[in-house]
Amino acid sequence: MRRYTCYTQLIKDQLVNESAMSMIKSFDEIILHSHMWNWGPDWQVVEEVYEAFPNSFSVLTPFAYSYLEELIRSNTSEYGVELNNEKGKPKKRETGINLINLAIAENKEKIPEFVSLLEEVKRYYYNSTRSDEGNNRHSVAHGYMHPRFWSKESFEKLINDIARLSKFANF
Repeated sequence: MRRYTCYTQLIKDQLVNESAMSMIKSFDEIILHSHMWNWGPDWQVVEEVYEAFPNSFSVLTPFAYSYLEELIRSNTSEYGVELNNEKGKPKKRETGINLINLAIAENKEKIPEFVSLLEEVKRYYYNSTRSDEGNNRHSVAHGYMHPRFWSKESFEKLINDIARLSKFANF
């Protein structure tokens, strides 16, 4: 029985180490492609905080969603320009699922791999319901679900997905 317990612990330790390595690689990929002045230093802090305090995911999740949205926007006609309506007043920018749909429409022909990843990322952008766990952008951005319901696993999945999208950043 003791040998089984030790083996089980060894497997658990290996999975934890693999998860940590995956997160390090994800953070490195994000930092590599992030805007050097606007986002790079902040991502470095996020990585340091998360490594020192793994339970900080609920504090770091809103930042990750903000970055994800700007990363997506950097591949649209809305990035880096002032949008005005016909009266010259500032026009509301697309956000959430509408932003993803804009990015998909504008990149369908140019960057099909990016569009495919955006289709996967849509799962973060559906409106919250009473029965969900609150692990989506809507719950985070609008305070629909208390952070105690967010999970470390969902944060790590979000970071891994941002890393997969990072090479397409147009900052």
